Amino acid sequence: MECPHLSSSVCIAPDSAKFPNGSPSSWCCSVCRSNKSPWVCLTCSSVHCGRYVNGHAKKHYEDAQIPLTNHKKSEKQEKAQHTVCMDCSSYSTYCYRCDDFVVNDTKLGLVQKVREHLQNLENSAFAADRHRKRKLLENSSLNSKLLKVNGSTTAICATGLRNLGNTCFMNAILQSLSNIEQFCCYFKELPAVELRNGKTAGRRTYHTRSQGDNNVSLVEEFRKTLCALWQGSQTAFSPESLFYVVWKIMPSFRGYQQQDAHEFMRYLLDHLHLELQGGFNGISRSAILQENSALSASNKCCINGASTVVTAIFGGILQNEVNCLICGTESRKFDPFLDLSLDIPSQFRSKRSKNQENGPVCSLRDCLRSFTDLEELDETELYMCHKCKKKQKSTKKFWIQKLPKVLCLHLKRFHWTAYLRNKVDTYVEFPLRGLDMKCYLLEPENSGPESCLYDLAAVVVHHGSGVGSGHYTAYATHEGRWFHFNDSTVTLTDEDTVVKAKAYILFYVERQAKAGSDKL
Repeated sequence: MECPHLSSSVCIAPDSAKFPNGSPSSWCCSVCRSNKSPWVCLTCSSVHCGRYVNGHAKKHYEDAQIPLTNHKKSEKQEKAQHTVCMDCSSYSTYCYRCDDFVVNDTKLGLVQKVREHLQNLENSAFAADRHRKRKLLENSSLNSKLLKVNGSTTAICATGLRNLGNTCFMNAILQSLSNIEQFCCYFKELPAVELRNGKTAGRRTYHTRSQGDNNVSLVEEFRKTLCALWQGSQTAFSPESLFYVVWKIMPSFRGYQQQDAHEFMRYLLDHLHLELQGGFNGISRSAILQENSALSASNKCCINGASTVVTAIFGGILQNEVNCLICGTESRKFDPFLDLSLDIPSQFRSKRSKNQENGPVCSLRDCLRSFTDLEELDETELYMCHKCKKKQKSTKKFWIQKLPKVLCLHLKRFHWTAYLRNKVDTYVEFPLRGLDMKCYLLEPENSGPESCLYDLAAVVVHHGSGVGSGHYTAYATHEGRWFHFNDSTVTLTDEDTVVKAKAYILFYVERQAKAGSDKL
């Protein structure tokens, strides 16, 4: 939006010596010393944290607006309003009086000059850090900063994702997908797409809620994010460009409120699938598919049109079998799926931890059995029998007709009551290796001994009591090691910690024939 308050609020010199030392993206709030989401006031150059940390930037503005005892402000006080600030990571500008992001500038271009100065400070800090790391690599003392794993020395190369304001739901899904090797490699090997041209070519764009730019590509921003996650950077990557595209094409995820990670994953996969079908920014879908010859046509499952890498990897087929209890007529329907949503059986819902002694522990097998067992439909789901010519009582059963390369299992932890959505906090035991899906297949005799075994690749966990609150993290395995991804923080963990997690979404990868044969 065009902000009318810039001339009275942007007062600092672009090369102001008042700026703190170091990288702007790591500046600390002058009140709470948090280095998460730093914002710099363009009136006085003070640095405070954003509203989704402790909100000191907004409080700084509010404190400056306290009316004076006399009714008339001085000229200096009238000018210094402290209403405009700049994000020290994305360099976007925000006006508290307008309550929106700003796209215009002062007559002297002070906003852009401050932005360029912050970018220069960031680049200088990055160059200095890179030089320091190079020196460390050349120094034998680097061994003390490396980690011993199975007797060999290696470095942690995983990169975290910055939380942009309750975006942990997105971060957990992105980190999980980045560790699905075949899926991730496909996108990383795509050619880069230039979304800008002319005067804006080569420059960073600054998005706001008011912009009407439709020239966005989810595939391209997703590709860039995946490329950034395993480059060994110790600085968390900020996915604001991807989040902006999400805002543009998925309106239900606009804003900074907590969202459901499973819903986001489905929207993300669906939109990636649609964009890959139609091609993006001049690259045809056929050209994209040629980038990965391993995805043969025999392994593809079409959902909503032609096959893409999304359906080739996550796509499976269910057979829905319905029987009329009056005349015995059988109806069969084949439904493609990208994930399976499993109920946690009601008899286990009081079991909150693995070590709790009141009754047996719920297992993933129990949830899968509940999904595929014969079920009698209740009065609200009467089946329209074509032989009886009316709605009748019936039974329903699911079979898996085709298993995907990556089996995504969603545990239905959130249930609606009359007024709110409650969480089922039951612990569900799940295997790290050898999940055997053969007994759930429609024709198990046609499957090889190893083709139905799956090994765990990633787990998304929801911490907290409700879908609109709490926090999401993810566990994922990479090159034989397990990592815990908690927004910008990435730590090594072990299998014992992973299996104790209260899983919300599980990603299982089809086992290769050379693996062992331990089963669930």
